[in-house]
Amino acid sequence: MSDGDYDYLIKFLALGDSGVGKTSFLYQYTDNNFNSKFITTVGIDFREKRVVYKSTNPDGSSGRAQKIHMQLWDTAGQESLTTAFFRDAMGFLLLFDLTNEQSFLNVRNWMSQLQIHAYCESPDVILCGNKCDLSDQRAVREEEARELAEKYGVPYFETSAANGQNVNQAVDVLLDLIMKRMERCVDKSWIPDGTVRVNGPTSTDLSEGSDRSKCAC
Repeated sequence: MSDGDYDYLIKFLALGDSGVGKTSFLYQYTDNNFNSKFITTVGIDFREKRVVYKSTNPDGSSGRAQKIHMQLWDTAGQESLTTAFFRDAMGFLLLFDLTNEQSFLNVRNWMSQLQIHAYCESPDVILCGNKCDLSDQRAVREEEARELAEKYGVPYFETSAANGQNVNQAVDVLLDLIMKRMERCVDKSWIPDGTVRVNGPTSTDLSEGSDRSKCAC
């Protein structure tokens, strides 16, 4: 894809305490690369990646291929710096460190911030227990994390930015949730300006699915 050749610009925001591995996670996704010497992010940074997304029709067949330009925003883990970015993001990767119990306990605080500041009270979120490769240092049981994810009704992945385990899968599931939300929602007011390119599908195309119910925000 050339620079301007895409149908959708989708913005994701990576959230979680400082040090949980957000920057390494995003670099692993966009560059298939891990650097153990990343310094703490100051302010806001972002990574970009182009992908082709194919929806699944009700009969199980593949829908039209959509060219997606993804921006993955990386935050410093400080709520005061991220609040202004919540509303422009369409999906959220909420990370905690499996070797740091406090970062897991703070997931509740991050979810509260999302419910207040995101485009609706039930935005699309993927919960990631990062650093699963450090099994000998583990401080959070998988059962605990899955119970919390079920409480909030969000998918849960145990990920490793070091070896790439489940990194692509977590982002792919988030993208699928976002694309399906756009397809089924008649009210498009929650979609940030600039998401759909003029050379991409029209607003009519986005709501052609059989389920035309209004967004459950």
